[in-house]
Amino acid sequence: MARPRTDAPPMRDSPLRAVQVEALAVMKIIKHSSQQHPTIATGALVGLDVNGVLQITNCFTFPTVNAPADGQQDSASSLATAAPRAKANTGYQNEMIRLFKEVNVDANNAGWYMSTTMGNFISQNTIENQFFYQKEINEKTVALVHDVGRSSQGALSLKAFRLSSTFMTAYREGKFTVESLQKSNLRYQDILVELPVTIHNSHLITSLLHQLPAPVPTEELSIPPTLDALQANAPAGPLAPNFAALDLSIDPFLEKTSDLLLESIETHHTELNNHQYYQRSLAREQSKITAWQAKRKAENAARVAAKQAPLPEDEWQRLFKLPVEPSRLEIMVNSRQIEQYARQVDGFAAGASAKMFAVRGNLIPEADNRD
Repeated sequence: MARPRTDAPPMRDSPLRAVQVEALAVMKIIKHSSQQHPTIATGALVGLDVNGVLQITNCFTFPTVNAPADGQQDSASSLATAAPRAKANTGYQNEMIRLFKEVNVDANNAGWYMSTTMGNFISQNTIENQFFYQKEINEKTVALVHDVGRSSQGALSLKAFRLSSTFMTAYREGKFTVESLQKSNLRYQDILVELPVTIHNSHLITSLLHQLPAPVPTEELSIPPTLDALQANAPAGPLAPNFAALDLSIDPFLEKTSDLLLESIETHHTELNNHQYYQRSLAREQSKITAWQAKRKAENAARVAAKQAPLPEDEWQRLFKLPVEPSRLEIMVNSRQIEQYARQVDGFAAGASAKMFAVRGNLIPEADNRD
């Protein structure tokens, strides 16, 4: 159903190759996400790892956290996003898994899921949740992301992500300075690894889908005279494809995603300004230290000539305080979110452009003559 990005970090260091989700778990995730929309919905996944394929067989929601009465929508979403690593929910997960074992259901923690809108899910909370699962609970865990807005247009959006081993090491150390990033060669593309997702149905469900009864006809049916006539006028089943994909209207998500992309670019510009301010402050302090050291050396040379004890030359560490370098994690996460928005815009624009090009002759009849 989903394919990983071609420029994503290699999966050779990942213990998982793919993710297979049961249709029951997908329906429960969709239902929970739709009920909680626009607030973020989160829950736990259970399943088994079979030869590098994580088979997610079931899921359950986390307890709802009530936001303060005067709280805004952002506070409720923040509480919901932080729910997977909350201490109270850890005990709740253990209790639910114990109950699953009693009814002979797969009871291995396979990760967590969350809902989102317009692909806006790459944040500090998401990274902290996945880091908590891969470090504390089970290395072979994933984060399933369900885009409610995109799925409402008829195309299911369900993606699986993991933190790369390189980013796990850097996040464990907590060092995201320019020097540490250069040594580890860590890029914003290396934060998340996307795994291909497939949806699995049991044979009974597959048979049911193929045998769903067609709507009862309102008019009397004529018996076809020959087999060729029956095949030529085959009745449409209940799962016949629709033509909504041929709608020529511009995808409304394109405009909204473009707005979110511009907001992320502004945030990126702000972070760059903060880092440039740090560099200017560091340069000013270093110039002051250099001037002080030169002055102290001249004083010590004069004192030595006068046969006096020289003054210590390391007092600058007490007199001057260098500014602390800001973490580069925030700008890396924001850059990864910008890439996510750009890919969505690319996908939306590609579909709209293809449809417009297909009907170009009808919209602009004189175009062929001018060409």
